Amino acid sequence: MKRNPVTSARRRAAHAGTSRPTIKDIAERCGVHPSTVSRALSPAMKHLVADDVARRIHAAANALGYRLNTAAQGLRTGRSGLIGVLAPDIADPGFPPILSGIAEQLNASGYATIVVDIGTDGSQQEFVDRLIARGVDGLVLGTVGLRDAIVKHCLDAALPVVLVNRVDAGARLPSAASDDETGMRLAVEHLVGLGHRRIAHIAGPSSVSTGAQRRAGFEAAAKDAGLPSPGIMIETAETYTREAGRRAALQLLDRKTRPTAIVAANDLLALGVYDALAARGLECPRDISVVGHNDMPFVDMVAPPLTTVRIAQREMGEAAAKLLLARIADPAAKRAHIVLPPSLIVRGSTAPPR
Repeated sequence: MKRNPVTSARRRAAHAGTSRPTIKDIAERCGVHPSTVSRALSPAMKHLVADDVARRIHAAANALGYRLNTAAQGLRTGRSGLIGVLAPDIADPGFPPILSGIAEQLNASGYATIVVDIGTDGSQQEFVDRLIARGVDGLVLGTVGLRDAIVKHCLDAALPVVLVNRVDAGARLPSAASDDETGMRLAVEHLVGLGHRRIAHIAGPSSVSTGAQRRAGFEAAAKDAGLPSPGIMIETAETYTREAGRRAALQLLDRKTRPTAIVAANDLLALGVYDALAARGLECPRDISVVGHNDMPFVDMVAPPLTTVRIAQREMGEAAAKLLLARIADPAAKRAHIVLPPSLIVRGSTAPPR
């Protein structure tokens, strides 16, 4: 059916002067049904529209200055398009790559992320409740302990939730994490291969899966390597911080029998070992070899460059986001647990013992 050009011009002029452009305006300009425009502008549904038509619709939307009304869309769909992410410490260089993977995957599906740094004194439950009150469609938690009351709280809220770089003891929530025990085994086998027999471990907090599983991996690998019991030394850091690593390392260095190598449960702890060695007038790796865990940004630039266990941080974030999207699509779906393989990155902080 032919359009009356005078009528169309009047409509465009009226809209330009009185209101912001709508989906109907875009549909009229492109000669398609409004529902086609709605699908083309929705990241979750744009695959249902032919590419050339979608490009034409997006071009028209940009030309008209159209902006999606997310509040109105939420009323229609019952979803806010928002996902909450709880970070253990946003200042930790290891978490941003994970967050980047989460955000990119969610953005591709039309979701925006709200990132909350709970810090050292924050209440997980308080932040979770705030996010739920804001209508988030799901949560990604990088803060959960092994036996954490927040897990039941989230389950009771009946909200899609997944864990990233964490697992809970009961495996009640879907998760994406690294194979922490294998990571520690790679570190121990590397040091044993260099000839070390007195190997110490600075463990992370035992209340979180990374601390508990990496310690278990260290102990199992040391036993399998046949290391003598007096040669296996462990100190637990109360937090994953450089200062906590320094304190734990000083305890190891002050023992009657000093280790020739130290495996830290993460890279910040390993940097704390560097500080402790400097305080005692020791050098790495001449006096003591050091291995970290995570391969966070810039550890290849310290002196000496840190040998460490690399975990697939970005891929872990992407996997967690995919798990959450699947959970949103089908809340009754089976709980999946993705375990990503680590790899050992050998640099200048490890050498044969003197």
